[in-house]
Amino acid sequence: MATSISSPDLAKGAEEHGKRYVAAFNSGDLDVINAMYTDDAISVWEPGNPLVGEARKAALAEFVAQKPKMTATLRESHVTSTTALLVVDWAIDIPTSEGGTEHVEGVGLDVLRRGADGEWRFAIDNPFGEAR
Repeated sequence: MATSISSPDLAKGAEEHGKRYVAAFNSGDLDVINAMYTDDAISVWEPGNPLVGEARKAALAEFVAQKPKMTATLRESHVTSTTALLVVDWAIDIPTSEGGTEHVEGVGLDVLRRGADGEWRFAIDNPFGEAR
């Protein structure tokens, strides 16, 4: 893991964000998931189609309703006092109507901002920063 600052507490906080996100995502808790984004966050869940605001929330709700399960492994982190860039290997298994699962994976590039409350939130969530 690479960090751009000497404070391990800041880096650890940013890295913990991913673990908390996966737990909230897998439990389907939309309130917790949405609280992990800044108000002006951009999500690029479909390459070339960034979503913000209510469109982001609606797309997330529709996807989480399918009861997907995610795993994620932090590849790199670069953290300053208020901004973090995380490179994350992730995989999601989505149940299909035929009883199987669809497997999707990628390398995400996530930009987090640390708020005045000390919490890290997505400013940019780009799970397809590097397609596999």
